[in-house]
Parts: sequence; structure tokens; C-alpha cells
Amino acid sequence: MTKKGKDKGKNKHDEDGQSAEAAGATMKMKMKMKAKEYDQALRPLHGELVALQQWVKASGAKVCVVFEGRDTAGKGGTIKAITERVSPRTFRVVALPAPTEREKTQMYIQRYVPHLPAAGEVVIFDRSWYNRAGVERVLGFCTDEQAKRFLEMAPSVERAMVDSGITLVKYWLDVSEEEQTRRLQSRIDDPRKIWKLTAMDLKSYRHWYDYSRARDDMLEATHSDWAPWYVANTDDKRRGRLNIISHLLSRVPYKPVDAGVIELPKRQGPDGYVERDLTVRRVPARY
Repeated sequence: MTKKGKDKGKNKHDEDGQSAEAAGATMKMKMKMKAKEYDQALRPLHGELVALQQWVKASGAKVCVVFEGRDTAGKGGTIKAITERVSPRTFRVVALPAPTEREKTQMYIQRYVPHLPAAGEVVIFDRSWYNRAGVERVLGFCTDEQAKRFLEMAPSVERAMVDSGITLVKYWLDVSEEEQTRRLQSRIDDPRKIWKLTAMDLKSYRHWYDYSRARDDMLEATHSDWAPWYVANTDDKRRGRLNIISHLLSRVPYKPVDAGVIELPKRQGPDGYVERDLTVRRVPARY
């Protein structure tokens, strides 16, 4: 199948023409961002995300954000940073479990289509239909022919999404071998993080270069003018989150919605009300 509009060669470069490898090297040279600096930078971005939310609701826009990447690359933390100050009724996170036996017999894209955004929604996929190009291909959950067919068809399906009015933004989060090892070991050693560690993580850890090859094939085949891939290095999680949020804001053409002057109304008077001494159990004030 001919893929019109492909921008081959740019999948490994950012918008400024800098290679992903060079960007990663630059990132490593920087000191890890401190929590206070991160919080100060995140606060105005949260304000802009709220402004985006209000515009999406008012305009009926449809936004779909796809997060893919290496295990431990920080997809969950980035999504949490995006959504912690906005409404879950507008920003909806989709993280599908393994397909059921029935879903395995369906057309592959079928289980994802019902979750695409309607008017006034931002849908964030924590892994997506690109499972077929990554974990399913590497770990043998699909055949090579199924993976190849997916890579051929994905651009046309995404073109249909964009033509329907969806703003589609796709991110690949990259992390170095050393940092991935450190994070996985931290999950093993820290009882607060052990729940994050799965048998799939351990199995996938052995296949670093298989995932590298699968990633390269995926980016090359599915990077298009209408649905380009954006690669972010997340060895420094805080910098990575800020870079992604600021970039996402730049990809959606939102405008501030004027809410007018907002004032609290006058509260009613007690009209004889006296608080009763109710027999209830109260939470101990230990702090």
C-alpha cells in the first residue's frame, strides 16, 4: 500500500531537526530537575490545560492523545501530571486490559473505536492500538503477518480519525537502558512501587533490542503528515513531563474562553437554624 504524505526520515527527529539520540544526550547532560523548580514550572501549564479544557467543552472539539513507549518510560506519571487539575469528565484516560476471548475474534481496531472522543472530550490512551506493533509483536501475541498488516493499515485508519475532526497527537516516550534498569530495580526494592512490577515487565526487559527494532519499524511506517509521532526522552521524568505538556498545548489550537466576571452570591441567613449535637463517629484528629 502506498502511504501518501509520509515524511520519511523525520520520525527520528524533532521539529527543530535535532536527532532523537542528540536530544537524549543533551538531556543526560542536564542536572535532574528539582521538585520545587518542577512545581513552579508545572503550575502555569496546569492553568493552560484548564483553559484548553474549557475551550474543548465550549467548542465541541475532539482531542485524542496516544502515549506509547518503553516500559518504565513514565507514561503513567505524565498522564497523571496532565489530568490532576482537570475534570475526568472531559479528560478521559483509557488503559485497556488484555483482550477477552471474544475481543480476540474481533477486527483488531474494534475494541479501541468505542473509546475515541466525542465532541467536548479529550481522550488519553495509556497504550493504544499500537500494542500490536510493540508488545504483541515482540512477545509473540500476534503473528508477523498480523503486525505487518497493522503497520500498513494504521495510517489510513488514523487519516479517517483526523478527517472526522479528531485532533490526534501521538507520543513515544524513550528512556535509556541504564535508567530503565534503575527504575525496574527500584520497583523491586521499594515496597511502595512493587505493585508496578509485572511478569510482563520482567519478560520484556530481556528484549531491549527486539523492542528497538519494533519501535523503528512502527515509527517509520506510521509517521504521517496527518498523525506524526513525537519522541520525548524521559530519563529526567520531570523535564519530560513538562516538555510533553507544553508541546501538547501547542498542538491543540485552543483559545481562552471568557467566563466573564465571577462573584460569589450572597449566602442565605440562618433563619433560626441551630446546629444539632448529632451522634456520629468522627475521624480521629491525629495530625
